[in-house]
Amino acid sequence: MVAADSEAPKDPGVRMFRRERSIPLRGSAAALCNNLSVLQLPVRNLTHFGVVHGPSAQLLSAAPEGVPLAQRQLHAKEGAGVSPPLITQVHWCVLPFRVLLVLTSHRGIQVYESDGSVMVYWHALDSGDASPGTWSGRVLVFDIPAKGPNIVLSEELAAHPTSVTDIASEPAQGQDCMADVVTADDSGLLCVWRSGPEFKLSTRIPGFGVPCTSVQLWQGTIAAGYGNGQVRLYEASTGTLHVQINAHARAICALDLAPEVGKLLSAAEDTFVHIWKLSRSPESGYIEVEHYHGECVPDTQVCGARFCDPSGSSFAVTGYDLAEILRFSSV
Repeated sequence: MVAADSEAPKDPGVRMFRRERSIPLRGSAAALCNNLSVLQLPVRNLTHFGVVHGPSAQLLSAAPEGVPLAQRQLHAKEGAGVSPPLITQVHWCVLPFRVLLVLTSHRGIQVYESDGSVMVYWHALDSGDASPGTWSGRVLVFDIPAKGPNIVLSEELAAHPTSVTDIASEPAQGQDCMADVVTADDSGLLCVWRSGPEFKLSTRIPGFGVPCTSVQLWQGTIAAGYGNGQVRLYEASTGTLHVQINAHARAICALDLAPEVGKLLSAAEDTFVHIWKLSRSPESGYIEVEHYHGECVPDTQVCGARFCDPSGSSFAVTGYDLAEILRFSSV
Protein backbone atom coordinates (compact mmCIF):
# COMPACT_ATOMS: atom_id res chain seq x y z
CA MET A 1 0.00 0.00 0.00
CA VAL A 2 1.23 3.49 -0.85
CA ALA A 3 0.18 6.70 0.92
CA ALA A 4 0.10 10.03 -0.90
CA ASP A 5 -0.63 13.54 0.35
CA SER A 6 -2.43 16.18 -1.67
CA GLU A 7 -1.02 18.97 0.47
CA ALA A 8 2.45 18.72 -1.07
CA PRO A 9 2.45 18.92 -4.88
CA LYS A 10 5.86 18.84 -6.48
CA ASP A 11 5.92 22.46 -7.64
CA PRO A 12 3.08 24.59 -6.26
CA GLY A 13 4.44 27.65 -8.10
CA VAL A 14 3.65 26.24 -11.55
CA ARG A 15 0.04 26.64 -12.66
CA MET A 16 -1.23 23.84 -14.89
CA PHE A 17 -4.74 25.30 -15.42
CA ARG A 18 -6.22 28.77 -15.79
CA ARG A 19 -9.73 30.04 -15.08
CA GLU A 20 -11.91 30.45 -18.17
CA ARG A 21 -15.22 32.20 -18.77
CA SER A 22 -17.94 30.85 -16.47
CA ILE A 23 -21.29 29.60 -17.71
CA PRO A 24 -24.25 31.28 -15.98
CA LEU A 25 -27.02 29.16 -14.44
CA ARG A 26 -30.66 30.14 -13.97
CA GLY A 27 -30.47 28.83 -10.40
CA SER A 28 -27.71 27.64 -8.12
CA ALA A 29 -26.62 24.01 -7.88
CA ALA A 30 -28.23 21.87 -5.18
CA ALA A 31 -26.02 20.54 -2.37
CA LEU A 32 -25.77 17.02 -3.82
CA CYS A 33 -22.67 14.94 -4.38
CA ASN A 34 -21.72 14.44 -8.04
CA ASN A 35 -23.97 17.37 -9.03
CA LEU A 36 -22.50 17.97 -12.46
CA SER A 37 -22.71 15.89 -15.62
CA VAL A 38 -20.77 16.67 -18.80
CA LEU A 39 -21.21 15.36 -22.34
CA GLN A 40 -18.75 16.44 -25.01
CA LEU A 41 -19.86 16.52 -28.66
CA PRO A 42 -16.60 16.89 -30.65
CA VAL A 43 -18.32 16.69 -34.04
CA ARG A 44 -20.43 19.77 -33.24
CA ASN A 45 -17.71 21.43 -31.14
CA LEU A 46 -20.13 21.68 -28.22
CA THR A 47 -20.22 20.59 -24.58
CA HIS A 48 -23.44 19.78 -22.70
CA PHE A 49 -23.66 20.43 -18.95
CA GLY A 50 -26.33 19.14 -16.56
CA VAL A 51 -26.92 20.48 -13.04
CA VAL A 52 -29.63 19.69 -10.46
CA HIS A 53 -31.51 22.55 -8.79
CA GLY A 54 -34.29 21.31 -6.47
CA PRO A 55 -37.24 19.95 -8.50
CA SER A 56 -35.59 20.75 -11.85
CA ALA A 57 -32.45 20.00 -13.82
CA GLN A 58 -30.74 22.58 -15.98
CA LEU A 59 -29.21 21.50 -19.29
CA LEU A 60 -26.83 23.86 -21.05
CA SER A 61 -24.95 23.71 -24.33
CA ALA A 62 -21.79 25.81 -24.57
CA ALA A 63 -19.17 26.59 -27.20
CA PRO A 64 -15.48 26.05 -26.34
CA GLU A 65 -15.08 29.68 -25.21
CA GLY A 66 -17.90 29.18 -22.69
CA VAL A 67 -20.64 31.09 -24.51
CA PRO A 68 -23.99 29.43 -23.61
CA LEU A 69 -25.86 28.57 -26.78
CA ALA A 70 -28.96 26.84 -25.44
CA GLN A 71 -30.62 26.09 -22.11
CA ARG A 72 -33.37 23.68 -21.17
CA GLN A 73 -35.06 22.88 -17.88
CA LEU A 74 -36.40 19.42 -17.07
CA HIS A 75 -38.72 18.76 -14.16
CA ALA A 76 -39.31 15.64 -12.11
CA LYS A 77 -42.43 13.78 -13.14
CA GLU A 78 -45.25 14.30 -10.67
CA GLY A 79 -46.49 11.33 -8.71
CA ALA A 80 -48.61 10.62 -5.69
CA GLY A 81 -47.82 12.91 -2.81
CA VAL A 82 -48.23 16.44 -1.56
CA SER A 83 -44.74 17.89 -1.95
CA PRO A 84 -43.09 18.23 -5.39
CA PRO A 85 -40.45 15.56 -6.06
CA LEU A 86 -36.81 16.60 -5.78
CA ILE A 87 -34.34 15.49 -8.42
CA THR A 88 -31.40 13.52 -7.04
CA GLN A 89 -29.21 13.24 -10.14
CA VAL A 90 -28.88 14.12 -13.82
CA HIS A 91 -26.46 12.01 -15.83
CA TRP A 92 -25.65 11.18 -19.46
CA CYS A 93 -25.26 7.44 -20.03
CA VAL A 94 -22.95 6.90 -22.99
CA LEU A 95 -23.57 3.44 -24.44
CA PRO A 96 -21.71 2.01 -27.46
CA PHE A 97 -24.81 2.43 -29.61
CA ARG A 98 -26.75 5.26 -27.94
CA VAL A 99 -26.50 8.23 -25.58
CA LEU A 100 -29.33 8.77 -23.09
CA LEU A 101 -29.98 11.39 -20.43
CA VAL A 102 -31.18 9.95 -17.11
CA LEU A 103 -32.99 11.99 -14.49
CA THR A 104 -33.66 10.44 -11.07
CA SER A 105 -35.95 11.67 -8.33
CA HIS A 106 -37.66 10.35 -5.20
CA ARG A 107 -40.60 9.35 -7.40
CA GLY A 108 -38.95 7.63 -10.32
CA ILE A 109 -36.45 7.39 -13.17
CA GLN A 110 -36.90 9.48 -16.31
CA VAL A 111 -34.92 8.62 -19.46
CA TYR A 112 -34.59 11.15 -22.29
CA GLU A 113 -32.90 11.40 -25.63
CA SER A 114 -29.47 12.95 -25.15
CA ASP A 115 -30.63 16.55 -25.70
CA GLY A 116 -33.52 16.24 -23.23
CA SER A 117 -36.12 16.92 -25.92
CA VAL A 118 -38.09 13.66 -25.66
CA MET A 119 -38.72 11.43 -22.66
CA VAL A 120 -38.52 7.84 -23.86
CA TYR A 121 -39.06 5.98 -20.58
CA TRP A 122 -40.49 6.42 -17.08
CA HIS A 123 -40.03 3.98 -14.21
CA ALA A 124 -41.92 4.65 -10.99
CA LEU A 125 -40.11 3.87 -7.75
CA ASP A 126 -41.34 2.70 -4.38
CA SER A 127 -41.11 5.24 -1.57
CA GLY A 128 -37.91 3.60 -0.34
CA ASP A 129 -36.05 4.04 -3.60
CA ALA A 130 -34.30 7.02 -5.19
CA SER A 131 -32.43 6.11 -8.39
CA PRO A 132 -31.01 3.17 -10.44
CA GLY A 133 -28.96 2.73 -7.28
CA THR A 134 -31.62 3.06 -4.57
CA TRP A 135 -32.16 4.01 -0.94
CA SER A 136 -33.11 0.41 -0.21
CA GLY A 137 -29.72 -0.80 -1.50
CA ARG A 138 -31.11 -2.37 -4.65
CA VAL A 139 -29.44 -1.73 -8.01
CA LEU A 140 -31.79 -1.72 -10.99
CA VAL A 141 -30.54 -3.04 -14.35
CA PHE A 142 -32.30 -2.04 -17.58
CA ASP A 143 -32.11 -3.44 -21.11
CA ILE A 144 -31.69 -0.57 -23.60
CA PRO A 145 -32.62 -0.96 -27.29
CA ALA A 146 -30.54 0.65 -30.04
CA LYS A 147 -33.42 3.06 -30.59
CA GLY A 148 -36.98 3.62 -29.46
CA PRO A 149 -38.69 3.53 -26.04
CA ASN A 150 -38.74 -0.22 -25.36
CA ILE A 151 -36.58 -0.03 -22.25
CA VAL A 152 -37.14 -2.94 -19.87
CA LEU A 153 -36.21 -3.51 -16.23
CA SER A 154 -34.34 -6.79 -16.53
CA GLU A 155 -32.78 -7.39 -13.12
CA GLU A 156 -32.53 -6.15 -9.53
CA LEU A 157 -29.24 -6.62 -7.72
CA ALA A 158 -29.44 -6.94 -3.93
CA ALA A 159 -26.00 -6.75 -2.34
CA HIS A 160 -25.98 -3.45 -0.45
CA PRO A 161 -27.34 -3.19 3.11
CA THR A 162 -27.59 0.62 2.94
CA SER A 163 -28.38 3.34 0.39
CA VAL A 164 -26.49 3.16 -2.90
CA THR A 165 -24.52 6.38 -3.44
CA ASP A 166 -22.83 5.98 -6.84
CA ILE A 167 -22.31 3.62 -9.78
CA ALA A 168 -19.41 3.47 -12.24
CA SER A 169 -18.62 1.31 -15.23
CA GLU A 170 -16.11 0.86 -18.01
CA PRO A 171 -16.17 -1.17 -21.24
CA ALA A 172 -15.12 -4.78 -20.82
CA GLN A 173 -11.48 -5.33 -21.76
CA GLY A 174 -12.08 -8.77 -23.26
CA GLN A 175 -12.61 -12.20 -21.77
CA ASP A 176 -10.00 -11.60 -19.06
CA CYS A 177 -11.82 -8.58 -17.71
CA MET A 178 -13.14 -9.62 -14.33
CA ALA A 179 -15.31 -6.60 -13.63
CA ASP A 180 -16.86 -3.69 -15.44
CA VAL A 181 -19.34 -2.22 -12.93
CA VAL A 182 -18.82 -1.02 -9.36
CA THR A 183 -21.50 0.18 -6.93
CA ALA A 184 -20.95 2.04 -3.64
CA ASP A 185 -23.11 2.72 -0.61
CA ASP A 186 -23.46 4.78 2.56
CA SER A 187 -21.52 2.27 4.65
CA GLY A 188 -18.51 2.46 2.31
CA LEU A 189 -19.10 -1.03 0.90
CA LEU A 190 -18.07 -1.48 -2.75
CA CYS A 191 -19.58 -4.25 -4.90
CA VAL A 192 -17.87 -5.21 -8.12
CA TRP A 193 -19.99 -6.79 -10.84
CA ARG A 194 -19.35 -8.57 -14.09
CA SER A 195 -22.04 -7.71 -16.61
CA GLY A 196 -23.57 -10.07 -19.14
CA PRO A 197 -26.97 -11.68 -19.72
CA GLU A 198 -27.08 -11.66 -15.91
CA PHE A 199 -24.94 -9.57 -13.57
CA LYS A 200 -22.61 -11.57 -11.33
CA LEU A 201 -21.11 -10.26 -8.10
CA SER A 202 -17.36 -10.86 -8.33
CA THR A 203 -15.90 -8.89 -5.41
CA ARG A 204 -17.09 -7.25 -2.19
CA ILE A 205 -14.78 -4.62 -0.72
CA PRO A 206 -15.83 -3.92 2.90
CA GLY A 207 -16.35 -0.39 4.13
CA PHE A 208 -14.70 1.10 7.20
CA GLY A 209 -17.52 3.14 8.71
CA VAL A 210 -17.31 6.08 6.28
CA PRO A 211 -19.69 6.65 3.32
CA CYS A 212 -18.27 6.22 -0.18
CA THR A 213 -19.65 9.24 -2.05
CA SER A 214 -18.17 8.74 -5.52
CA VAL A 215 -16.55 5.95 -7.56
CA GLN A 216 -14.80 5.58 -10.91
CA LEU A 217 -13.30 2.67 -12.88
CA TRP A 218 -10.12 2.83 -14.96
CA GLN A 219 -8.33 -0.15 -16.52
CA GLY A 220 -9.64 -2.52 -13.89
CA THR A 221 -8.83 -0.15 -11.01
CA ILE A 222 -11.48 1.31 -8.71
CA ALA A 223 -11.05 4.89 -7.52
CA ALA A 224 -13.28 5.52 -4.49
CA GLY A 225 -13.82 8.83 -2.68
CA TYR A 226 -14.98 8.90 0.94
CA GLY A 227 -16.59 11.15 3.50
CA ASN A 228 -13.32 11.46 5.43
CA GLY A 229 -11.53 13.06 2.45
CA GLN A 230 -9.64 9.92 1.42
CA VAL A 231 -9.29 8.54 -2.09
CA ARG A 232 -8.57 4.82 -2.25
CA LEU A 233 -7.53 2.80 -5.30
CA TYR A 234 -8.43 -0.90 -5.37
CA GLU A 235 -7.86 -3.72 -7.83
CA ALA A 236 -11.36 -4.47 -9.08
CA SER A 237 -10.80 -8.18 -9.66
CA THR A 238 -9.40 -8.93 -6.17
CA GLY A 239 -10.39 -5.99 -3.96
CA THR A 240 -6.73 -5.40 -3.05
CA LEU A 241 -6.01 -1.89 -1.78
CA HIS A 242 -3.09 -0.42 -3.75
CA VAL A 243 -3.12 3.28 -2.85
CA GLN A 244 -4.60 5.38 -0.06
CA ILE A 245 -4.49 9.15 -0.60
CA ASN A 246 -5.25 11.64 2.15
CA ALA A 247 -6.57 13.91 -0.55
CA HIS A 248 -8.86 16.39 1.20
CA ALA A 249 -9.61 17.91 4.60
CA ARG A 250 -13.37 17.37 4.25
CA ALA A 251 -15.80 15.00 2.54
CA ILE A 252 -15.22 14.23 -1.12
CA CYS A 253 -18.19 15.19 -3.30
CA ALA A 254 -17.01 14.09 -6.77
CA LEU A 255 -14.47 11.98 -8.63
CA ASP A 256 -13.88 11.85 -12.36
CA LEU A 257 -11.42 10.20 -14.73
CA ALA A 258 -9.86 11.24 -18.02
CA PRO A 259 -9.49 7.73 -19.45
CA GLU A 260 -7.12 8.57 -22.32
CA VAL A 261 -4.36 9.79 -20.01
CA GLY A 262 -5.19 8.32 -16.59
CA LYS A 263 -5.90 11.59 -14.81
CA LEU A 264 -8.09 11.39 -11.71
CA LEU A 265 -10.01 14.46 -10.48
CA SER A 266 -11.15 14.73 -6.88
CA ALA A 267 -13.31 17.55 -5.47
CA ALA A 268 -14.41 18.08 -1.88
CA GLU A 269 -16.18 20.34 0.57
CA ASP A 270 -12.81 21.84 1.58
CA THR A 271 -13.04 24.09 -1.56
CA PHE A 272 -10.25 22.19 -3.33
CA VAL A 273 -10.15 20.33 -6.63
CA HIS A 274 -7.12 18.10 -7.13
CA ILE A 275 -5.92 16.26 -10.23
CA TRP A 276 -3.82 13.13 -9.88
CA LYS A 277 -1.84 11.25 -12.54
CA LEU A 278 -2.32 7.49 -12.44
CA SER A 279 0.09 5.00 -14.00
CA ARG A 280 0.77 1.30 -13.68
CA SER A 281 4.23 0.23 -12.59
CA PRO A 282 5.79 -2.09 -15.22
CA GLU A 283 7.69 -3.95 -12.46
CA SER A 284 4.94 -4.62 -9.92
CA GLY A 285 1.84 -4.00 -12.02
CA TYR A 286 0.46 -1.80 -9.22
CA ILE A 287 -1.08 1.61 -9.73
CA GLU A 288 1.14 4.57 -8.84
CA VAL A 289 -0.12 8.10 -8.14
CA GLU A 290 1.46 11.52 -8.63
CA HIS A 291 -0.14 14.85 -7.68
CA TYR A 292 -0.61 16.87 -10.88
CA HIS A 293 -2.61 20.02 -9.98
CA GLY A 294 -4.52 21.66 -7.14
CA GLU A 295 -7.17 24.36 -7.52
CA CYS A 296 -8.87 26.27 -4.71
CA VAL A 297 -12.41 27.59 -5.30
CA PRO A 298 -12.64 30.14 -2.46
CA ASP A 299 -15.75 30.45 -0.30
CA THR A 300 -17.53 27.69 -2.22
CA GLN A 301 -19.03 24.41 -1.07
CA VAL A 302 -18.07 22.38 -4.10
CA CYS A 303 -20.70 19.80 -5.02
CA GLY A 304 -19.74 18.70 -8.54
CA ALA A 305 -16.67 18.53 -10.78
CA ARG A 306 -16.00 16.84 -14.11
CA PHE A 307 -13.41 16.74 -16.85
CA CYS A 308 -14.73 18.27 -20.06
CA ASP A 309 -12.72 16.08 -22.44
CA PRO A 310 -11.20 12.56 -22.42
CA SER A 311 -7.64 13.94 -22.29
CA GLY A 312 -8.27 15.87 -19.07
CA SER A 313 -7.16 19.23 -20.53
CA SER A 314 -10.18 21.06 -19.08
CA PHE A 315 -12.59 20.64 -16.19
CA ALA A 316 -15.72 22.28 -14.74
CA VAL A 317 -16.89 22.83 -11.16
CA THR A 318 -20.24 23.56 -9.50
CA GLY A 319 -20.89 24.80 -5.98
CA TYR A 320 -23.85 25.06 -3.65
CA ASP A 321 -25.53 28.47 -3.92
CA LEU A 322 -23.27 29.29 -6.89
CA ALA A 323 -25.25 30.41 -9.96
CA GLU A 324 -22.54 29.55 -12.48
CA ILE A 325 -20.41 26.68 -13.73
CA LEU A 326 -16.73 27.43 -13.26
CA ARG A 327 -14.45 26.35 -16.11
CA PHE A 328 -10.70 25.70 -16.14
CA SER A 329 -8.42 24.75 -19.03
CA SER A 330 -4.75 23.74 -19.28
CA VAL A 331 -2.22 26.50 -19.78
